[in-house]
Amino acid sequence: MNCALLKEALMDFMVEKKVEVMQRVSFDDVPGHICKDLLAAVARCGDVSSDDDDEEEEDRETNYSKMRIGDLRQKLDEKGLSLDIDGSREALISTLKEHS
Repeated sequence: MNCALLKEALMDFMVEKKVEVMQRVSFDDVPGHICKDLLAAVARCGDVSSDDDDEEEEDRETNYSKMRIGDLRQKLDEKGLSLDIDGSREALISTLKEHS
């Protein structure tokens, strides 16, 4: 497992166990950029979708910020842009947007 996938798994865990994490973990020294990854995990967990709404489906396909790392990599692969190195969420999204 690489760092981006590990960080994503940690964020998903924190969202799932949010009350326990809030009670037991100090966030005093957490870097600010972690908030973006945490909000992405919250958005994924709270994303309730309807199969009847094609516009929402299309929105989900292009809303890279809510996608999982594996889904971002798959989109890159589909576009023939597979990265030789493991990239951060931001790097993967940036590459997808550049080639959209």
